[in-house]
Amino acid sequence: MLSRVLVLADRPVLKKELTVALEAGDVIVDSIRGRARLWERVSRENADLILVSLALIPEPATDTIRMFRELPDSPLVAVLVDREDPDLRVALLSAGCDAVLNAGLPAEQHARVVSTLLEKRQESTVQGLMIRHPLSQPTLDDFISASPAMDSFLEVVRRVTPSEVSLLILGETGSGKERLARAIHAEGPRRRGPFVAVNCGALHESLLESELFGHEEGSFTGATRARRGLFEMAHRGTVFLDEVGEMPYHLQVKLLRVLQDHEIQRVGSEKPVAVDVRVIAATNRDLDDDVQEKRFRKDLYFRLSVISLTVPPLRERREDIPMLAESYLGYFLPRVGRRIERIEPVALEALAAYDWPGNVRELMNIIERAMLLCPGEEIRLDDLPQSISGGVRAPGPVSDLLTVGAGDPLPGAWLERPWGEVRAEALERLEARYMDGLLRRTGGRIDETARMAGMDPRSVHAKMKRHGLRKENYR
Repeated sequence: MLSRVLVLADRPVLKKELTVALEAGDVIVDSIRGRARLWERVSRENADLILVSLALIPEPATDTIRMFRELPDSPLVAVLVDREDPDLRVALLSAGCDAVLNAGLPAEQHARVVSTLLEKRQESTVQGLMIRHPLSQPTLDDFISASPAMDSFLEVVRRVTPSEVSLLILGETGSGKERLARAIHAEGPRRRGPFVAVNCGALHESLLESELFGHEEGSFTGATRARRGLFEMAHRGTVFLDEVGEMPYHLQVKLLRVLQDHEIQRVGSEKPVAVDVRVIAATNRDLDDDVQEKRFRKDLYFRLSVISLTVPPLRERREDIPMLAESYLGYFLPRVGRRIERIEPVALEALAAYDWPGNVRELMNIIERAMLLCPGEEIRLDDLPQSISGGVRAPGPVSDLLTVGAGDPLPGAWLERPWGEVRAEALERLEARYMDGLLRRTGGRIDETARMAGMDPRSVHAKMKRHGLRKENYR
């Protein structure tokens, strides 16, 4: 992120030397002219570090330093002193001062100390942004798949992840666009920088402009102090613009400037600020239609969609549903606090048959709900909502087929279905039970299971993925 240093030196020459020494690509140096109402004005600025001469601090200095640390941005404080006084140094550090520097030292030495302090602050800020999503630090390996559609999609994703280009992620609501963006960031060249997300459709346009680009004190009613925007926070990292199709037209011009010129301008400021960010945008809208209807700028669309990634909806990759459902049992364990070992086959069948209008987000909600409500260690069909469990015949005709004796009549309901449908479902169920039985016999050893089945180990892996079977459950 961009760091802001506020320099308050009691001598103009010293202030100029410090400004020159401190200014760098990632550091913006500000100062306040004049001493009238100085501390009131300082409290309305936003800064990561205040470098101040002791002579300018109102007495008692220790109380003023404590006041600095209680400001909304909780800035670091470094004090410049003209003489070495051990007792004063101890008092200042005890009050919360981060460094006490001799004003007579070369400005370059001061700059090195300030740089070290800012690096530690940036590390803690980035960690703070990550802690907001303790269950949401994905990698691309988390996107497990057994479907050709998803495999092809992930192959493209892996090719573009190492680049710096802007990305446009398209897909239905709940398909995992933000989670994908986080995974791309986590494995991309900016992984050590911050990931900052904003929903462009959730904020009023005046608030959205301030949220993205920041504002100066007094730039609008209620702007009682300066504020940095998300693009400044995301410097050297990634900005994720969710629902970018909802962005007001006049803000699209400012976003285009970021993509073209790599600089922003705070609301109420005439001074541009250079930023270095990767932009990943997402939307469930058809931006081609929005461009035709003049709701979305064509030039911005072309800038954002250097690479477009369309996430397949869950109903088009039903092969993935059993694996995803099983994987969420471990994912939600820290939140739910209950270890659920498995999902019964008929419940997995119901999940795979459902159309999932809410996509992966809906599946996650259903699994979390079932983990909370199921009485035992297995999620059963009855633990699922009626909208899902009602679509499965349990016990169904194909389930009955596997227990019918040679001389017994077939169930009437089984005879009422087309042969192709019955054959496909019967083979699917038989394959699942066959693989489950072999894995139980071999203790989950893939090579031995493959030998007994007369298959290649890769085929065994594929069938296990298809039916949501994990070797860990058989050991």
